[in-house]
Amino acid sequence: MIEYGFQPKPIKRKFFTPWVIVISIIAFTGLIFLASRFIFGLGSVTNLNQFFPWGIWIGLDVAAGVALAAGGFTAAALGHIWHRDKYEIFIRPALLTALLGYTFVALSVVTDIGRWNYVWHPLVMWNGNSALFEVGICVMVYLSVLYIEFLPIVTERFIGKVNLPGFLSVLNKAIDSLLRILDRTLNKFMFVFIIAGVVLSCLHQSSLGTLMIIAGQKMHPLWQTPVLPLLFLLSAFSVGFPMVIMESLSASKSFGMKPEKDILSSLAKFVGPLLSFYLAFKIGDMVIRESFVYLTEFNAASIMFTIEVVIGVALPLRLFLSPSVRESSTGLFIASMLVIFGVLINRFNNFVIAYDPPYTETSYFPSVGEIAVTLGFVALEILLYRAFVMIFPIISQPIKGAILKTKYAIKGAR
Repeated sequence: MIEYGFQPKPIKRKFFTPWVIVISIIAFTGLIFLASRFIFGLGSVTNLNQFFPWGIWIGLDVAAGVALAAGGFTAAALGHIWHRDKYEIFIRPALLTALLGYTFVALSVVTDIGRWNYVWHPLVMWNGNSALFEVGICVMVYLSVLYIEFLPIVTERFIGKVNLPGFLSVLNKAIDSLLRILDRTLNKFMFVFIIAGVVLSCLHQSSLGTLMIIAGQKMHPLWQTPVLPLLFLLSAFSVGFPMVIMESLSASKSFGMKPEKDILSSLAKFVGPLLSFYLAFKIGDMVIRESFVYLTEFNAASIMFTIEVVIGVALPLRLFLSPSVRESSTGLFIASMLVIFGVLINRFNNFVIAYDPPYTETSYFPSVGEIAVTLGFVALEILLYRAFVMIFPIISQPIKGAILKTKYAIKGAR
């Protein structure tokens, strides 16, 4: 028997590749429009107006961004709370994805609101009757928890390796001592933050659905339902593991590493039941409310709802239930991308397509600036993810023929 294991280490690759250069251009373009928004105001960049106070910055950047960051709390729950140790190799990458995702969710909120410099008001001006207040507080606290959960990775990277240049070298010993104190302290209390992260995620994932219930008759009946918070939460559960799978396969491809297909295939077994549960509630709600009658109308709402359910839920459900798909890296990637697409379209449908204010004589379509900022945020997240995994020990890499002193070690002949 050969000793195998996985140990998180910084990736040793060059940062810039042709694709990274293209992504950098997209990010820079988005930053230009972002600067214009803050200098000249929302009207200079967006097509928002009195009837459509939000657009894709809320529907995609915030609502979809929160949902697609669900891999952080689902991976933490699976690895730390349920103690499924073999999946722990995905926890650090999922944590980084969630950290970056929620950071840009917060930035998107700041970008979208008119008086962005007042974004701190919910911290001191509480309104316990407001669903938006609950979402805002949960997101801010959860983002803080994510950064605290990331601190052990920072201490692991720099303990005993602090080497500031020049006159700053006098701080080396003090910083190293601080890192060691942080490491010892966090080891004792990290379980509190892990549990808090899972609970907070469940709260604000569902409360985003509550926001759209408040919209009342402004929202199309295909999506307006009293169980919308539950559907939002179930869809977040469903997309968590596909996000982890997609991220793992993408990182392996980008850095020229072999994906851990056996563990990914095992993780994929959870996705089918989760999607089944979500689809059952979605179809059951539609039958009980008899909202299926609106599918007989040929319009944007019926088309987008059909795409959301068929392509974004039913098709990937069938794929994840197939053993041959779960054993294929390509099949896993395609199935995971379909789930991600389905949740993204669901949030877009709820916040943009379904939202139809009365008395309006125009329709909303995002401007070039709105699209550029959204794509720019995505590009920036990719660039930051690449930078982080090249600096910090995040992605676990296989080590053979050595006894590993790490909780990521596993045994077995392959």
